[in-house]
Amino acid sequence: MRKPFQRIPRDGYEQKLIDMAAELLPACARTPTMSLESAIVVKEGHGSKITDMSGNEYIDYLLGSGPIFLGHAHPAIVKAVRETLEGGSSFLLPNEPSILLAEELVKAVPCAEKICFGNTGSDATLFSIRLARAFRKRDKILKFEGGYHGQGDHVLMSNQWTKETKAYPAPVPNSEGIPKSVEEDVLVAPFNNLDLTVDIIEKNRDDLAGVIVEPMQRTIPPQPGFLEGLREITARHEIPLIFDEVVTGFRLAYGGAQEYYGVTPDLCAIGKSMSAGHPISAVCGRADIMEFAEGIRRITGNYVSLTGTYSGNPISCTAALAALKELRREGVYESVFAKGTKLKNALQKSLDKAGIPAQVLGEPPAFQPWFSESEIFDFRSSQASNPMLNFQLLQELIDRGVLKGHEKFFISTVHSDEDIDFTIDVIDDAVQALKG
Repeated sequence: MRKPFQRIPRDGYEQKLIDMAAELLPACARTPTMSLESAIVVKEGHGSKITDMSGNEYIDYLLGSGPIFLGHAHPAIVKAVRETLEGGSSFLLPNEPSILLAEELVKAVPCAEKICFGNTGSDATLFSIRLARAFRKRDKILKFEGGYHGQGDHVLMSNQWTKETKAYPAPVPNSEGIPKSVEEDVLVAPFNNLDLTVDIIEKNRDDLAGVIVEPMQRTIPPQPGFLEGLREITARHEIPLIFDEVVTGFRLAYGGAQEYYGVTPDLCAIGKSMSAGHPISAVCGRADIMEFAEGIRRITGNYVSLTGTYSGNPISCTAALAALKELRREGVYESVFAKGTKLKNALQKSLDKAGIPAQVLGEPPAFQPWFSESEIFDFRSSQASNPMLNFQLLQELIDRGVLKGHEKFFISTVHSDEDIDFTIDVIDDAVQALKG
């Protein structure tokens, strides 16, 4: 039985590091609740736990925002990376791990015929869009309001942090520094509204290069028929459909959301859950689209540049190969789904018992509470939720030894039954504190 959490007060050195981060790292001094009150400087992570510089150990459901699907410092990953590192870390040339990983991705991912590696999820979504534009010889991209696809200018539009909306299909930039001209090439549709999405596509079909979607948008699942309808309308007009599976790939199933929901896109971006915490992503897709990245085209023309100095490096590829081997073990996904279902249902039960209007949405490997009385099915309906209650819950959990992100609970393969049971008790206590 895990002992009750007694938080050790933040020591002077950790406070000094927090102060330094706040001064020196404007983009990277992250805290779970966006407040310095919840700031943690991580010392190390092992399995399902992380430890801060003051010695507090937390059950970790943040998991680096998802990549640590196998837990921290998994022995098989550490061993494989250590052995490979002794032979060099980066070559900008093909290497055995990158070729073997590409082979495994083609086997695993339904849409994958060819592969191109990147280093981040943003790389993979940017590369996917560039390929679609080359294939279609068009510029406009349709995305869904509330969807997050990384840091590229064209997708940093109308995401989950949008404060004021516009009439569809006009986009809303989510960052300063994006050229005004970029907005002209982005269309926005409402997730889970197939009729309006079809209407927007029909009206713009001659200008569309592609449609990009998170098959599970943040933690909002697709309604029955939505992804299927999206597949049908894009196929009818030969518009590439791109699944952003940076979060869902290898997490919802070994074949990702494509396998889980039974809909195959033309291209997909994958990353987090195959990476075991190492910087790697991949674009997977149809051969006739992916072939635009062939190196010989630099000479003959009609070439799409999809490269980076560290893309396909042997260290990250070795980590991914080792991670995928672990994920192929019998019963891995059944176990994750069982633990995730238990915790997800317990969270909803605690909120209901406390009389706090909320919906716990997502799938068992990744879910979150939305504090709202109204049904949430897309971005605009989610705007009725109360983010302050969510941040209060996060702080209550941290104070009790449980860490999650400002959005999701991520479940790992190494969260134990004891972890889950302890977390359920903590959630009960934390939710009751919200009432006060």
